[in-house]
Amino acid sequence: MTARQEHAAGDVPLVRLESDHLAVDVAPSIGGRIVNLTHKPSAHQFLWHNPRLRLARAEPGNTYDPNFYGGIDEIIPVDIPETVDGIGYPDHGELWTTPLGHRFDGQTLVLEGLLPLSGLRYRREMRLDRDGPAVHLNYAITNTSGASRAFLWKLHAALAIEPGDRIDCPAGRAVAADVAWARGKTAEPFDWPEVNGQRADMIPQPDGTTDFLFLYELREGRVGWRSGDGRRRVEIRFDPRVFPYVCYFASYGGLDGHVVAVLEPCTAMPLLVMEAQRLGQCSVLASGQVLSTDMTITADAV
Repeated sequence: MTARQEHAAGDVPLVRLESDHLAVDVAPSIGGRIVNLTHKPSAHQFLWHNPRLRLARAEPGNTYDPNFYGGIDEIIPVDIPETVDGIGYPDHGELWTTPLGHRFDGQTLVLEGLLPLSGLRYRREMRLDRDGPAVHLNYAITNTSGASRAFLWKLHAALAIEPGDRIDCPAGRAVAADVAWARGKTAEPFDWPEVNGQRADMIPQPDGTTDFLFLYELREGRVGWRSGDGRRRVEIRFDPRVFPYVCYFASYGGLDGHVVAVLEPCTAMPLLVMEAQRLGQCSVLASGQVLSTDMTITADAV
């Protein structure tokens, strides 16, 4: 049986979805961020939070990394600040600083809002599975701009990690999203997960490094994390026709001392939308067109 309630973290209102299996806190006023994902039987919180920041709204146009609180954001319509279709978009796009309206339709939380620069209308429905530790997400992205829109859209799920944990993704190939932030230090594609004698899917000891990769040639639409002892896991399932790539960022102390892995099913590769559009590797919606898709996040512990 699911329940819902509204509360707050400081000045940020939260909506809680709760079942026998999970407690999920969502912040509609900051782009619908999933702030907490807790497995109730074990009381395990899966999401990483920046210990130096409090949960707070950021102003449109702010730089993302100094405001990287954690949880699960979504990045749309760009990652890197970029001008696309004549529009200058800010760092990590518009959604993470856009307040969304919210309402309940039965046990389903409906979040919706307009991204003012791109003219994309964002809608997400969320419900908890009654029979297991899963969150079901149903999306509709509508182009209301009156012109064609090319964009990147990706989940940005920041997970708490420890050495020996493993990233599980059925990708055939991988390539650095930015060589400067990748341990393998090569711009050449490689067979996932081994690069230059290292296992890119294994979480190392904190050593001041990072990984920043695109995973592709997916055999299935899923990416996940497992603890080293196999007792805890997060798995994200998605439609690979919509999200043909997974962007994977991890800091082993290299980003401001943080130890975190970010799993990112993604509609575009590489990071620059204009380059991805040239390659035919990004989302494009004609005026009035709707992109609809589903996603499921499972978070389990034994």
